[in-house]
Amino acid sequence: MTRDEPVTGDELLNAVGPAFGKLRRSSLLDVADPMSPKDLGRTLVLNVVMEAEQRDAGEVTVGAVAEHLGVDPSVASRMVSDSIKAGYLVRAASQQDGRRTVLHLSDEGRELMARFRRHQRSAFEYITAEWSEQERLDFARLMLKYVASQEALRQR
Repeated sequence: MTRDEPVTGDELLNAVGPAFGKLRRSSLLDVADPMSPKDLGRTLVLNVVMEAEQRDAGEVTVGAVAEHLGVDPSVASRMVSDSIKAGYLVRAASQQDGRRTVLHLSDEGRELMARFRRHQRSAFEYITAEWSEQERLDFARLMLKYVASQEALRQR
């Protein structure tokens, strides 16, 4: 540990919030097979749709995207429209209520998300290159546990 790193348990726990604030998607730009900042932003929306499809969680609307991302519906609408124009999402009539429009990933959207997952893995491996394999696995397990707990809190 360097002198700047937290030493006590309280110092470590107090440092977690600022550490999360320093995490930036832009760090993913600097690894192999870089993605454009625009496509990195689009993956936020595409991930909401993809995860809902994988969980068979029902139809995804612009409103659901807004709620999940914690943004105003007008912001979500612009994000969704941009992803549609880029060819990553398609709109379709709801099978439950024909008045509603729902979102689905296009083949290009699935391809972008597969590329993004490979890109994330590459970034993780690059960032943790000097870590032991056990440290990598421990961090990955704890990060997944953290995200699952965060999602459970959001669902309450």
